[in-house]
Amino acid sequence: MGTKKLGDGEMEKQMTAKQRARQKYEIVHKEERDMATRQFNTRLPAKEYEEITSFLKSKRIRKVDLIRLGYQALMQEFKKEK
Repeated sequence: MGTKKLGDGEMEKQMTAKQRARQKYEIVHKEERDMATRQFNTRLPAKEYEEITSFLKSKRIRKVDLIRLGYQALMQEFKKEK
């Protein structure tokens, strides 16, 4: 098994074969993944963030689905304005 180097005074952690395979895959496909996806880095007030995430969790809605559905709704609104 491979080992993972940790900070001073910490013990080394043994990586499983699955962890090594995943790490290798991530390294090999990093550029491809970066080219295929983008990320919204935005900040919300903590209270608003907690309210939204709580709602999404209770309704079993993923954040990416919220973005897509919100985008579609906005597109429909702008089509109506024309």
